[in-house]
Amino acid sequence: MFGGHHRRVVSIWFPRLASDRVLRARPVSGPFALTIHQKNTNRLHCLNAAAEKQGLHRGMSYSDAQAYCSDLISAPVDLHASQRFLLSLSRWATRYCPWVGLEQDDGLILDITGAAHLFGGETDMLADMRQRLRHAGLFAKIGAADTRGAAWALAHFKEGAAAPQDTLNALSRLPVAALRLDIQTDQALQRLGLRTVGDLASAARAPLARRFGTDLLMRLDQALGQQPEQVSPLEVPPHYGVRLTLPDPIGLVDDVMAGTARLLDRLCVSLKTNETGARVLCLSLRRVDGEYQQVELRLAQPLRDARRILPLFERGIGKIEAAFGIDQIRLEATQVEPLPAQQLNATSTKHQDGLDDLITRLGIRIGLENIQRFLPADSHIPERSFIIAPAAYSDPDNAWHLIRPRPLCLFPPEKVSGHGASPPTHFRWRRMSLTTGRATGPERIAPEWWMSDENWRSGVRDYWKVDTKEGRRLWLFYTPQNPGWFVQGEFA
Repeated sequence: MFGGHHRRVVSIWFPRLASDRVLRARPVSGPFALTIHQKNTNRLHCLNAAAEKQGLHRGMSYSDAQAYCSDLISAPVDLHASQRFLLSLSRWATRYCPWVGLEQDDGLILDITGAAHLFGGETDMLADMRQRLRHAGLFAKIGAADTRGAAWALAHFKEGAAAPQDTLNALSRLPVAALRLDIQTDQALQRLGLRTVGDLASAARAPLARRFGTDLLMRLDQALGQQPEQVSPLEVPPHYGVRLTLPDPIGLVDDVMAGTARLLDRLCVSLKTNETGARVLCLSLRRVDGEYQQVELRLAQPLRDARRILPLFERGIGKIEAAFGIDQIRLEATQVEPLPAQQLNATSTKHQDGLDDLITRLGIRIGLENIQRFLPADSHIPERSFIIAPAAYSDPDNAWHLIRPRPLCLFPPEKVSGHGASPPTHFRWRRMSLTTGRATGPERIAPEWWMSDENWRSGVRDYWKVDTKEGRRLWLFYTPQNPGWFVQGEFA
């Protein structure tokens, strides 16, 4: 008893869930089956009613099915899409009660205790379920009883509802397979002459427990309500979508921006409640002629500050073709990331926010992936002392530990004329005649012997910072083991 109500559970079984999902989008008039590839053989996975009437069945090889039914239409099954469709059905079922769970991969289980009277009673509720599912193009079998096991048994073996506190009478004529037993236990019970649930319930329990273990009796007790079995509801993920329907169409940029601002305020409240930030936002604008215009905004960092997000929409909204007007605006955060509350810093936080907004504005024009930043790497080789990462998907790292200055621009070594271990007094580089003014060095860098690098086969390098009289400030190195001078970088 729950607050004066007897517990009631509804089981909905979709025997043709996968094929019904496909046929809803692309109906066919003849036999149809979805196939699955198992053990190098294509087998029938899910059939429609017309295919079953032709004598086809689940698990049958596809070649045999074609021999029996030449006009069979088939398609490969998408198991992930079927699972997503079942999850969407579970959300639909919450219209009847909040406690909705999945039953294997083709069914739902609902705990409707105390909810049936909202639909005029249990009979009217079940009728409403059947009608809505039928109109949606779904074939379903529904069972209702005091327990989850009994409801499952009725949905799979005798569609209908068991009277309250009369479960055994409703199940007594059903086969023992209705107790959700494995096939070996089912066959063993058949050989013993225990063919129905009623036969099993009247048999001595001790011999059954010794021969089949406790699982058999547990299933029987769960079905009859002598052991509890809960319905675990699915966790409903938060939805980050808001909509604004306008009484009169609008077409000016300022009007659309004003509507977007109202939606952003509502969306950011939802994001803040769940301590998340939007990373990708999609603004959908419905025109009066039924066409949709969309503006996608990809942010450099997760945000939930409406004042910072709104100006970033201005460029995209300015390109919208309003035609005869827009009568509906919908804003959805299609990608969110955790954004827990943080202690604000009066200096660094403001600077970082401005940089993120700048990256977002540039990303709107050229793409976020094309904006990159340098990050330090653990290597003393100049070419390996940094990595390049997308700025929008990495955090700045100030852990640069440079003993000596490095050039702003680094490029592959370019050979120049020179003799001896000291920098050449005069040399030509990139068609320019340069004269050494001041030279600082050398800084000897040895190759990393544990990493193979063709460019460092010449051995150690002696680096010099050379200030030329022409104004160029270059980074030259000398290779003692294979004498030669090269230019590898230029200072600012």
